[in-house]
Amino acid sequence: MKIGRITISDRAAAGIYEDRGGPEIERVLRGAFGADASFLAAVIPDEPAQIAAKLREFADREGCDLIVTTGGTGISARDVTPEATRAVLEKELPGFGEIMRMQSFATVRTAILSRATAGTRGRALIVNLPGRPSAVAECLALLADAIREGVAHLRGEDPHALPRNSQ
Repeated sequence: MKIGRITISDRAAAGIYEDRGGPEIERVLRGAFGADASFLAAVIPDEPAQIAAKLREFADREGCDLIVTTGGTGISARDVTPEATRAVLEKELPGFGEIMRMQSFATVRTAILSRATAGTRGRALIVNLPGRPSAVAECLALLADAIREGVAHLRGEDPHALPRNSQ
């Protein structure tokens, strides 16, 4: 499985602080999908045109099966990841954001401020995650089965043929 991981953060893109969300995506997904998963990585600022361009690049030119973003899903003026994502999606899958907010709300009462979404572009599944590395791990644990099945459907494969979570 070819996976693109995109950290969306003005400060990480500028080198002000280390990207921790992207490596967390890779750690969790390597555990969920095994050593056969290969990764492309990007760290970009909270700029809608750059986000949309990177999503298109990973989906259309690089042929990623799965693209996972971290960051830019809140309500501040610079949080534009959902808008940039929706601009490139062919089919939106709002259930991904709904389940992340619902499950996270039990422990983090401000989780309802997240605007994360997901959807498809061609044969790629695109998922927005919050920016905190701990939230990345929590959300991916919730979504692993749906990601596995969604990727299989987009590839035209049996969803039960992909490796199961080994965590």
